[in-house]
This record gives sequence, C-alpha cells and structure tokens, in this order.
Amino acid sequence: MNASSPPMPSAAHRRPGRPGVRFLLAHPAHLIALGFGAGLSPVAPGTVGTLWAWLAFLVMQQWLSPASMGVVIAASTLVGWWACTIAARNMRVADPGSIVWDEVVAFWLVLWLAMPMGLWGQLAAFALFRFFDAAKPGPVAWADSLFKGFGWRGGWGILFDDFVAAFCTLLVIALWRF
Repeated sequence: MNASSPPMPSAAHRRPGRPGVRFLLAHPAHLIALGFGAGLSPVAPGTVGTLWAWLAFLVMQQWLSPASMGVVIAASTLVGWWACTIAARNMRVADPGSIVWDEVVAFWLVLWLAMPMGLWGQLAAFALFRFFDAAKPGPVAWADSLFKGFGWRGGWGILFDDFVAAFCTLLVIALWRF
C-alpha cells in the first residue's frame, strides 16, 4: 500500500453480519450459506436469496424430475444445516441476515410442492413466502425463537423458521386453490 491510497477497513471495522467477498470465498460453507454471493447484497439479502432460489429452481427443473428435485432439496437442507452452522459461527452472529441458504432451500420446497404454476402463481408464492419470512407472524415467530445460538442447534434454527414460513405459504396456496 502506498502513502496516497486510503487504508483498507479491517474486519474489526466491518459491521457484524456484513461479510465481503473475502469471507465468502474463505470456506465452502460460507459460499453455500451466503447463497453463492446473493447474501452479500447490501439491500434485502433475503429477498435477493429468494430470487436466486427461484431462478435456480427454474433452471434445475429443466433437467431434474420432481423426485430428483426432492432429493436435491433434502440434501441441500443437510448441507445447508452444516454450512449455516459454520458461517454463523465464523461471523460470530447467531442468525446473520447475509446467510440466505435458509431462504433458498425453503423457497425450493414451496416451488417443488406447489408446481405446476404459471408466472403469476410463482410470483404470488414468492410474495407470500417473503411476507411470512420477513414479518414472521404467529408460527414463524415461534419457530424463529425456538432454536437460538451457535452450534448445530443454532444452525438448524437458521433453517427452521424459513421452513415454517414455507409451510404457511403452502397453506395459503392450498386454501387459495381450494
């Protein structure tokens, strides 16, 4: 670094829960938990992660059968549990907003169980899921408070409230279709 360049902010000056590209690439768990970069968004990382999930699902369904998608979602849940546990521990934040793998897997579950749907149905599913995930009404707030902290319990907690938000979304879609 020369005398004219400004000093780089150290990790100590970075706000907790706001990792950068260096953190993203430092461990495979970080890359997964941060949704391959979607969680680095400075604005609404959960929404960006859900949009990434939507696009990834549409691409994957071109090559995978519904049963194979179920296997991918189950495996992604287990891998995500590991990745969210590691990333949260390394960020020293129990449930950081930049971890978006929970949104990814939960929204894949919504799309997998609710498809086939046209664009408007998928958009409604997206809006409902984002509402339940962000506003955390009733059962989602309960799920969010159930598993807190670090370690495997906290890693599961990061995922669990999003699965409950997915269930609430699917319930509304089912009632709407009925």
